[in-house]
Amino acid sequence: MTTSAAAPVVSLSNSGLAATDRFGWFVDVIHDQIAPLAMTSSHAGDFPAQVRHTDLGAVQLARFSFPALDATRTARHIRRGGTDTYMLALIHRSPMRVTQQNGSVAVDAGGLVFFDMAHPLEATFPDLGLGTVLTVLHLPRAAFPLPADQTDRLLAQPLSTHTATGSLLRHLMGSAFGQVAHQSKAENQRLGTIAVDLAAAFLAGHIDASGILPAETRRRALVTRIGAFIETNLGDPGLTPAAIAAHHHISVRTLHQLFSVEPEGVMAAVRRRRLERCRQALATPSPHKQPIGVIAARWGFSSPGEFSRVFRRTYGQTPRQFRDGTAPARSPR
Repeated sequence: MTTSAAAPVVSLSNSGLAATDRFGWFVDVIHDQIAPLAMTSSHAGDFPAQVRHTDLGAVQLARFSFPALDATRTARHIRRGGTDTYMLALIHRSPMRVTQQNGSVAVDAGGLVFFDMAHPLEATFPDLGLGTVLTVLHLPRAAFPLPADQTDRLLAQPLSTHTATGSLLRHLMGSAFGQVAHQSKAENQRLGTIAVDLAAAFLAGHIDASGILPAETRRRALVTRIGAFIETNLGDPGLTPAAIAAHHHISVRTLHQLFSVEPEGVMAAVRRRRLERCRQALATPSPHKQPIGVIAARWGFSSPGEFSRVFRRTYGQTPRQFRDGTAPARSPR
């Protein structure tokens, strides 16, 4: 069975152009990657910029690095196109200010801001000497589960990211470029679906509109939060279905129902992730090898014997054989 190729990450830079041509290059790239905008900058005479972008199914992710500038989108620009997309931007360095509809908000590094390319907007990136880096998630209007009358309430508004969903969304947007090149096309499409679900749940939570989200969107967002909780607590031997369910204020029965349509059950996911961490530790060269039992305990296995049995059943060799290279490896079940 052939695995589909991963989505390419396209990297662009204007470093090879003459200094006087760099700003025009960036304006053209923004036209293609975002939408038509009018831009001015005190650095227009020499405007070093970089862009990375990739497709995650119907969703696009782009990262822009550039000096200070001001951008405006007017009714004339809107008539030229690019109105079918919402944008959610994660700020990495210098802050930005966005004004749209009835909202105007300053966003610091680590913050998120939501805007709609179907409405006029103004964006300012001040010159603080840090340069601007932002990651933009393109959310197609047709694929976004919040109605337009609800999304309009969120444009250029303060968005708190101090929630489980906000933290996950920031992490996904901040780390996705490191993942997509090593994943299959199907995995990257799933990542795009997760991004839409998290964005919808995150934004709906700011206007008490979670109840109007489709049930499947809410389910996938909750499964993603549970997955992050599992990842954080893999080393806890008390990571049981009851503990996972209690933390998320659901019943154990509901927990198993949530995972019934996933590729694996909840405890199968826990076991697989623990085995992956142990396997990684065993494969890492070190002059001071830790006892296998210590590695197993660190990742939540209750006894070395249990770990050895599960490891051998999954990989076809004992942990010691794997670390010492004394038996042929095989793909995990």
